Amino acid sequence: MSLFNEKQIEIIIAAERLFAEEGFDGTSVRDIAKAANVNIAMISYYFGSKEKLLEALLLYRVSSMKLTLESVSQENISPVEKMNKLIYTYVNRIHSNRCIYQILHFELSNKKRELNFKEFIQLKKENLKFIEAIVKEGQEKGFYSNDINIALLPTIIIGSYIHFHMNKVYYIDLLLLDTEEKYEKYIQETLTPYIQKTINALLTHEK
Repeated sequence: MSLFNEKQIEIIIAAERLFAEEGFDGTSVRDIAKAANVNIAMISYYFGSKEKLLEALLLYRVSSMKLTLESVSQENISPVEKMNKLIYTYVNRIHSNRCIYQILHFELSNKKRELNFKEFIQLKKENLKFIEAIVKEGQEKGFYSNDINIALLPTIIIGSYIHFHMNKVYYIDLLLLDTEEKYEKYIQETLTPYIQKTINALLTHEK
């Protein structure tokens, strides 16, 4: 069940795009209202302020990820297959919603405004529990070693993608990805499997 109704989601999506393109400070509530085709009063009614709208955006993205992770963790497949599918899901979600990661990185690093991240952090912890469940299942069935720092697994997955994307110009030149199609294909067919192999190597490595 979604935390937000259809109209709230339309506003959140419009805000996300504008925040990523113009920055939080460079985007006005009027800009968001125009992009979402609603009046300013509706944004105030639903969210109260631009800061609260940003908080809602973060919750929306993390909560939707929770539903996906829960679904993967409950599939009737091996722990290794679950982990590979989870990694694919992470990379695909980050790539599709990279705007929010740009926004989040900026807001967490500059600390210019007081934002309530308690619910966001709680949801992140809940998401980590699904990863933990897959790892523990793999340990019980003898696939994975017992000395795994589970908290760092999302960091490796997300960090690998973010580094690649933040250095897009460099990798386009280095890997001859001279069209957007080639770039997208590389992420799906080379980068994602590479991250999967890296994580699986960590999970099976004994100290």
